[in-house]
Amino acid sequence: MDKRIGIVGIVVEDLSCAERVNSVLHEYAGLIVGRMGIPYRERGVSVISLIVDGSNDDISALTGKLGRIQGASVKSMVTKN
Repeated sequence: MDKRIGIVGIVVEDLSCAERVNSVLHEYAGLIVGRMGIPYRERGVSVISLIVDGSNDDISALTGKLGRIQGASVKSMVTKN
C-alpha cells in the first residue's frame, strides 16, 4: 500500500455540525498525525487543520465523508510519493 502525507483543511461554518465533524475525525483517528483547531469567533466559524498519513484511498474516504457534512467545507492536498 502506497502511503502519503497530506494536509486537510476544514472550515466549520455551521457550528451545529461540529459534533458530526468530530465523529468522522474520531473514526479516522488512525490516519491523523496532528490536529489543530482554532475557533474564529469574530467570523463565527472554526478552522481545523490536519496532518494525515495514509493511503490515497483512506485520505479520500476521510475527506469525502467530511465533505458530505452540511455546514463544513473541506480541502486536501497530498504528496505525490
